[in-house]
Amino acid sequence: MQVSVYILRCADGSYYVGLTRKNPEGREWEHNQKLIAGYTSTRTPVVMVFVETYDRIVDAIAREQQIKKWSRRKKEALIAYDYEALPDLASRPKRK
Repeated sequence: MQVSVYILRCADGSYYVGLTRKNPEGREWEHNQKLIAGYTSTRTPVVMVFVETYDRIVDAIAREQQIKKWSRRKKEALIAYDYEALPDLASRPKRK
């Protein structure tokens, strides 16, 4: 069973990160039809801007949680497949 992690760009310019066992394009359609309650239901239309597919759901869940914590700039680098920029966009360590 394959699981996809995806990023949607919402009508207000924000990003939504999710995962699905379904076809990602079908999931995008569900969001646009407001069949999924929550964040995107008030921010349609949405556009799928990034998809990664995993064979194990635990890997997909870990990746989804990782991306959700990222800054907007880091998500945009991922969307652009600019993997070299990702380390430089890491959060700064918190002060003690």
